[in-house]
Amino acid sequence: MKHMKQLIIAGSLAAIAATGCENPADGKVAAKVEETAKPKEAASAKPAAEKSAKPMAEKKMAPAFKVEGDHKLVAADSKIEWVGSKVTGKHEGGFKKFEAAASLKDGEIEGGKVMVKIMTDSLHSDDDKLTGHLSSDEFFDVKKFPEAHFVSTDVKKGGEGNFSHTVTGNLTLHGETKKITFPATITKDGDKVKVASEFVINRKDFGMAYPGKPDDLIRDEVVIKLDLALAKA
Repeated sequence: MKHMKQLIIAGSLAAIAATGCENPADGKVAAKVEETAKPKEAASAKPAAEKSAKPMAEKKMAPAFKVEGDHKLVAADSKIEWVGSKVTGKHEGGFKKFEAAASLKDGEIEGGKVMVKIMTDSLHSDDDKLTGHLSSDEFFDVKKFPEAHFVSTDVKKGGEGNFSHTVTGNLTLHGETKKITFPATITKDGDKVKVASEFVINRKDFGMAYPGKPDDLIRDEVVIKLDLALAKA
């Protein structure tokens, strides 16, 4: 009897997989994700006893993340969205509150910098119950990690697919900082800069490992859509 139940469950899962929704990430460019380089310890590090002798008052808090650049975000013309899916369907959403800026080098984006800060508690989706779940500690954990940050380290011409540029930088999400590389279309028109991109990240790379229900597993791939308009400050 137990064996029969296992066969029925296995058959049901196979049927769901065969008839389930297509993966929205299929055919999209996957961001390259790497570990960030760890700073080397100074050769003349002080002995542990000497370090511990410092009064607690001398400990400094990490500086707040500031978004700086000569081109500032035009919020009304910008959006950050995502598409996630499970075996039986997909969901779309985004973030309502975020900041961004770009610094040009000799008037060009190549060699310049792009910075983005997202307030994670502004997360929204096409289902209120899902929004609450995504905000919980099983996903974004917005109470513990109220912000997500991206700082580019390299912007160069030439991008995969039909994109014009390749952007590399450090993404801090859910308390994890990873080096990511993704394609983007970046255009400059007078004092305005536009950054548009659509790429895929794996949520598990950033510690979001909740699997979903046994008969409705959540896919690891998430499509990220960026559409940022920036104007000279």
